Amino acid sequence: MAKPALQLPSEVWNHVFGYLSPADKFSVRASCKYFKKLVDHGSLWKDWSIVLGFQRGSYDSHFWATLRHRKVTSAVVRSCKVKDFKNLARCLPALSTLVMEQSSRESLPCLKDFPNLKRLSIRSSCTPLLLDPSAVLQPQQLTHLSICDYTQPSLTLDTFISCVSQFTNLLSLVCHHMRVFEDTTWLVSSIPVSLPKLKHLSLSFHQMPQVIYDWHRPNPGSLEGAHRQAGATSLSSLELLSCFDYLDSEDLMKLVPGLKSLSIMYRVLSELSPAPVCRLKTWLSDLPELSTLVILSSPPVQRYVTSIPATVTSLTLCVAGLSSEDMAAVAVQVPNLLHLHIDSWPSHLGAHVARIPQLFPKLKSLKLRHEHVPEKDFLQLHQLQDLEYLEILDGHMRLPEFCGKIQALANNRLQVTASPQRRDVWSCTCACTVY
Repeated sequence: MAKPALQLPSEVWNHVFGYLSPADKFSVRASCKYFKKLVDHGSLWKDWSIVLGFQRGSYDSHFWATLRHRKVTSAVVRSCKVKDFKNLARCLPALSTLVMEQSSRESLPCLKDFPNLKRLSIRSSCTPLLLDPSAVLQPQQLTHLSICDYTQPSLTLDTFISCVSQFTNLLSLVCHHMRVFEDTTWLVSSIPVSLPKLKHLSLSFHQMPQVIYDWHRPNPGSLEGAHRQAGATSLSSLELLSCFDYLDSEDLMKLVPGLKSLSIMYRVLSELSPAPVCRLKTWLSDLPELSTLVILSSPPVQRYVTSIPATVTSLTLCVAGLSSEDMAAVAVQVPNLLHLHIDSWPSHLGAHVARIPQLFPKLKSLKLRHEHVPEKDFLQLHQLQDLEYLEILDGHMRLPEFCGKIQALANNRLQVTASPQRRDVWSCTCACTVY
């Protein structure tokens, strides 16, 4: 290690290392003992999660000591046996976030060994599991619960609502592919009533529409009345994945008029049999406070664009066949748009990209594809005077060259990245393709 480096205060090095990716931190850590000590400082790992697999046996005491020194509080555990869970709880007692993947029924009671647990995710269970709040040491302490690809024996909607309602301080609830219920209206009405502090709700569905058609659906009017009577108005974010909106009530969003964020990922059946109606047009009309809107694989944009609220400042539009007329119509609806993620794959925007600065002049961040966009049109993006962040969603041999050109035109005020940002391990893989 060069002597001048040793003379710099450790606080300076910690500040520098804070800009590094986890991979780069590991590289620096391996260079010398001095940097190894500095890089393991807890402030550099506060948003980092350890991914653990015990297929090759247990980890040694030095490994656990390093994680404790970094103050790691988040872990993803894959195919873990009971003894490994108990060892994890003993070695990392401060864990507050736990993601269990491919877990067995026998592993659930081990949750009692994590006294600081606040965020719990259960994914891809190997066997049917019984979700029981008593399995958690302090159910009222849990603020985030995520359940994906999970089978619970003899689970009815009433049983599920009764179960999750015991986690009284939940702020976020994610329920994906649980194979037990498919009625969006009933869920959106019932869950916030049972969890009055809930702010984010994410639902995805498993069955095909022909199964759902035969279900008896509650009267949405009575649900709306019950919802208002309960005073459950905290829900501000709703995410619907694998959605068939034409199977739900057109009054669905009247149950949650205070939504600030709405994300809808449509399930595409067939181009030959399009959805008979598009509820999204009515839904958007009922959301006067919406600021974030995410739409993936929707019906043609012209079927709902006039209902997009002017309050929207962040828009993700991943739909095929976007035309210049569609983009112009969107721009009219959202004059104050600050963040735009636009992706018309497998079609492409082409020369339409050059119009983005005129259509959305206030943008601060932009995500889009570069392929099939002429260079002269792509470089027009530098005209966005307030743009701070540009993410290119696809790769190209000349992409670094293009990035350098647009940064030069923008006087290097623009951060350009061509690689996807690191996904939060807490985020369910069902939704990561959208963002």
